[in-house]
Amino acid sequence: MEEKLQTVSLAYYGISPWEIEVIYGLFNGKFRVLQEETEQNKEDFVSALTIDIPLPFSEEFFKWFEFRAWERVKSIIKEMKRRRGKGNAIVVEILFTGEPNVRFVTDLNENHDFNSAIEKIDFVVELLPYHLNDSNIPSDPSEVLYKYDIESGKWKLNQG
Repeated sequence: MEEKLQTVSLAYYGISPWEIEVIYGLFNGKFRVLQEETEQNKEDFVSALTIDIPLPFSEEFFKWFEFRAWERVKSIIKEMKRRRGKGNAIVVEILFTGEPNVRFVTDLNENHDFNSAIEKIDFVVELLPYHLNDSNIPSDPSEVLYKYDIESGKWKLNQG
């Protein structure tokens, strides 16, 4: 994709040094990694992790990043939730920078719902063009936000 290393940003609080080290290692091969431990800014959550990926959300990204590496990213995020248990334990945001920016936010209470959401992020690649062509979406949005819908078991475009 890109020849010169771009920077992935990791902003977090309530994440163990071991967990951050693993996430850092997963991205470090393909990106420079900028880490920032922040203040607890989401009162309802013990932990928060925001991953800003400086590339568009696309099939090309997943091919370039490699399927196995992406699977490991998903595994560590699911393990972080498992270690914290039920309830508002962790909120995870993953932002892909592009036109538009694509942001996924999951803060689900139940482990199985949380895990399902994390597993299905890459499924949205095929659906994004259809979602952006929906007449209810403003043309050329700068950012789209996805939230996981427990009832349907799918990521849904959040429209306000």
